[in-house]
Amino acid sequence: MMERVRRLVQVVFTFLTNGYWAFPFSRNIYQGPLKAICSPGLNCYSCPASTTYCPIGAIQQLMAGLRMSLEMGQLYLGWYVVGSIGVLGGLFGRMVCGWLCPFGMIQELLHRIPGRKFDAIPGLLRYLKFAVLALMVVALPLFAVDEFGAGDPWFCKYLCPAGTLEAGIPMILLQPDLRHTLGWLYVNKIFFLVLFVVWSVFANRPFCRTTCPLGAFYGLFSRVKMVRLSLDEERCTECRACHQVCPMGVRFNENPVDTNCITCLRCQKACPYGAIHLEAGGVRLGARQSRPAQAQSS
Repeated sequence: MMERVRRLVQVVFTFLTNGYWAFPFSRNIYQGPLKAICSPGLNCYSCPASTTYCPIGAIQQLMAGLRMSLEMGQLYLGWYVVGSIGVLGGLFGRMVCGWLCPFGMIQELLHRIPGRKFDAIPGLLRYLKFAVLALMVVALPLFAVDEFGAGDPWFCKYLCPAGTLEAGIPMILLQPDLRHTLGWLYVNKIFFLVLFVVWSVFANRPFCRTTCPLGAFYGLFSRVKMVRLSLDEERCTECRACHQVCPMGVRFNENPVDTNCITCLRCQKACPYGAIHLEAGGVRLGARQSRPAQAQSS
């Protein structure tokens, strides 16, 4: 039941953040007042249906223009976007990834394609997303600048598969005149998109688990977020049922504050002993009953 609710929420938020359906006629991206709203998930600003802006794209633009703004004496730094996703991170952490991110939902749907699955991902790749956040979203746009002191949005420009899927391909179809501008950069972006699409068929949410800088940002709040899953160690029998159902490869009984946890609640449903609970501000929500004592002792 809860999985259906989560899927419904994913679909609703995907359409809320991509609600401009006049783009087949305008053949351009939406530029109305809603574009001032920060999308909670990874959702490309240049997607022709998008009514919001991407927080990662906005942070890169902030970093890319920061030095030039300071040199011109402009002290308005535009930290609204960082504050917006910071509030979401403090409240929900990576629960946003599990419930509100369109590209996360796409990966989950791809993983449902029948076939052999290889969900194990090397441990070191779990930390790649923090390097992408620090390097491609913050450091390179801030320090790798041109003669005018302006930087580039490195993650959007060179890597982001969500941007390629939502904006790069649709805009080429909508505006054929853009095709003569295509080069190695577009081929590079297509490569990363194909990589993560194919990988998603065999492993659940590989982009989220290894590369997404927005997920890395939300993951920084894993120990302080208000809404979280907690483990009742007295009830836990180390049966590892939670290991088998987690789409992010989290071993919840071993690390309840894992930065990869998206609070999808699958582990709570799978736990036969009611050892996993959802909490909001330390208050337990919907406590589950444990199995009968004879089941626990068997």
